Formats: sequence, C-alpha cells, structure tokens
Amino acid sequence: MVNIWINEFFLKEPPVKVFSAHLDNLNKLYVNQLHMLLSTEQQIAKALPTMVDKATDTQLKQAFQSHLQETRVHIERLEIILTESGEEPQATKCKVLEALVEEAEDLVGDATDESVRDAALITAAQRVEHYEIAVYGAVRNFAQLLGKPRQADLLDQTAKEEGHADHLLTEISNRLNVVAQKAA
Repeated sequence: MVNIWINEFFLKEPPVKVFSAHLDNLNKLYVNQLHMLLSTEQQIAKALPTMVDKATDTQLKQAFQSHLQETRVHIERLEIILTESGEEPQATKCKVLEALVEEAEDLVGDATDESVRDAALITAAQRVEHYEIAVYGAVRNFAQLLGKPRQADLLDQTAKEEGHADHLLTEISNRLNVVAQKAA
C-alpha cells in the first residue's frame, strides 16, 4: 500500500501491475509462455549462424551448429504443442531473449582476441541456455498440472536437450578459458 502511495503521489507514475488481467488461469499462462518460448527459439535460430561464424574453435563451431539443428526441432515441438492446445503457433516476442542477444553482440564485439571472443560466445550462450532451462522447466510443470502428459514429455525432452547443450558448453569452456587466460 505504501509503495502505491509513493508511486502515485511522489513519482506521479501509476502503480506497476503484478498480474495481467488476461492471465487469469494456469492454462492461459501456459499458452502465453508457449508463445513466448516460440519467439525465444526463433530468435536463437536467427542468432546461432552468426555465433557459428564468430567462433574460431572447431568444437565450439560444431556445438553451435548442432544446437541450431536442435533449435529447429524445438520450434517444431512448440508448434505441435500449440496446435494440440487449439492455438495458432504464433510467437509472442520474448524481450528477455532480445536483450540477451543484444548483450551477446556487445560482449562478442568487444573481444579483440580470438580465444577471448570464444569465451565470450560461450558466456553468452550459457546465459541463454540457463534461461531456457528455467522456462522449459516451469512450462513442463504447468503441462503436468494441466493434465497434458504428452506435452509435458515433449517439453521435458527439450529442457534436457538445453541442459545437455549447457553441459557441453561448460566442457568446451574448461579447455578454451585456459587459452583465453593467456591472451594479451
């Protein structure tokens, strides 16, 4: 109550809405997040070819190329889940991914040494993977609670693939970070 009063009288800004009136049940939240995940995966599919081009390490390039193929499958899965849910498979812009991609571009663009750039690419990619793992886990739990076991299984499969990608990036970084440490 005090925060609303401060906002209204001192900052002259309306109070921030915590919940959207349109998300009044778990199914609506579930569908909303599926549309957002579709945007997430589409943005990743668009960004990965640039990451492949910017990477200098062969194993890192292969990891990004492989994840691009997985990402295309993730998009197909989300389209299937949305269609099964009676929804048009249209993306709702994921602002988080947009910000992560922008930050990655800045980070990678600032790296002047190849090994440091590879380390920056891994850092950026792992941020994305951790975000995806979190959202897929939450949405999988929604599907389970909503009695959609097939959809929950598809979402769980994707969450596991994202976890595997993160693990692979950690393995690659354990080798590459040693090289980056010696740069300049």
